[in-house]
Amino acid sequence: MTLHSWWLFSVAVFLLCAIPGPNMLHVLTRSVHFGVRRTTAAMAGCLLALLVALGASAAGLSAALAASPKLFGVLRVAGACYLVFLGIKAWRADAGTPPPQGDGQGDGQAMADMTSDAISAATPDPAGTTTFALFRGGFLVAISNPKLLLFAAAFFPQFINPAAPRLGQFSILVATFATIETAWYMIYALGGRKMAAYLERPTLKRAFNRITGGIFIGFGAILLRARA
Repeated sequence: MTLHSWWLFSVAVFLLCAIPGPNMLHVLTRSVHFGVRRTTAAMAGCLLALLVALGASAAGLSAALAASPKLFGVLRVAGACYLVFLGIKAWRADAGTPPPQGDGQGDGQAMADMTSDAISAATPDPAGTTTFALFRGGFLVAISNPKLLLFAAAFFPQFINPAAPRLGQFSILVATFATIETAWYMIYALGGRKMAAYLERPTLKRAFNRITGGIFIGFGAILLRARA
């Protein structure tokens, strides 16, 4: 891999990561409700999921998904349903407490109360949400999209020199991807913290919850329509 190829990869990844997706939206909403420092746990969860997906792609899982539409379909539907579930929880969340988008705490209770007015009672407050819950939420959001495996299988080889050792090149590309992704996480987290100052009123917080919930539902619908 030449320096020129690496620069092209870096620019492409920088632009791709800037596009708002489930990960960036999750980091943004976590920062609005919990602040930048606590949101680093959610960032770490998202990043670990991406690294796992990239590693699985390199190990050949992406080829298995491409060769097995049924397996891809199962993962796609599961991921889409999870994103829609998060969107519904965000939409129904009480304006005085943060929507638990994947934090994992109270998930069973929240599902049981989804058809009642008790949803706010199942929603954890900022002080009650653990660091691990934030980490797990980020991981689940990021790992819910099986198309990431296919993207990695199609995108990364374009910048790898087949005549040179591939492991070293792949490691450099993954490290570059992770660094740029983390930088964008921080940008979105800082933006979320700025937004928090304007969301003190319950009506604005409720609107924010419903907008983000609707976007998550939209992401789920898009993923549901995806094909391998």
